[in-house]
Amino acid sequence: MRKVIWNLVAGSMLLVGLLLATSIRADEWNKKTVVTFTDPVQIPGAVLPAGTYVFKLMDSASDRTIVQIFNADETHLFATIMTIPDYRPNPSDKTILSFAERPVGQPEALETWFYPGDNYGQEFVYPKRKAIELAQVNKRSVPSIADEVKEPAALKTATVTRVTAVPANANPSPAASAAATETSTVTAVAIERLPQTAGSLPSIALLGMLCLAAAAMLRRFAAAKA
Repeated sequence: MRKVIWNLVAGSMLLVGLLLATSIRADEWNKKTVVTFTDPVQIPGAVLPAGTYVFKLMDSASDRTIVQIFNADETHLFATIMTIPDYRPNPSDKTILSFAERPVGQPEALETWFYPGDNYGQEFVYPKRKAIELAQVNKRSVPSIADEVKEPAALKTATVTRVTAVPANANPSPAASAAATETSTVTAVAIERLPQTAGSLPSIALLGMLCLAAAAMLRRFAAAKA
């Protein structure tokens, strides 16, 4: 009887360990990150309302620069976004998101995303008109693609250029013009936040429950033998 119990305990712990290892490998592959925003956030092509979202790299072995943003239970895809590699000399053990300022009264724009422990992260590429606006407000270059590039297939082959200001021969959007006139009153800084992230706590909790159950069974067996 004791042998059966020990086999049950060992099998349960092995199963939990395998599940936990598989989950960790999957998260490291697609960089799955659960983020909660308390305010609306501008992303390339859209504004995310305050709420919880899942960030992932698109499942592709050849292209590791496409980010997908889902709702909390991953039943709805909000955006598929092109990025370029960005480097951080000192990796953090937490998810790091940085934001760029926008004109007063508008949500901050998501700039970079670094997965825990990574030196290299993703810098988000904005449609050209929005990139010009961000460059004007923040006084630094912003990666951009043509405004009409939106489909995932087109993102993979799109040409990325950096914009620094409104070109002299361009007709900027009203938003870009407003940004240019407000640069003196906006503090041009990138704000780093440490969002809520999902980890392996549920799996660890399950392992602990199984161990407690196994200990209770062993105590009952010892009492019966006595």
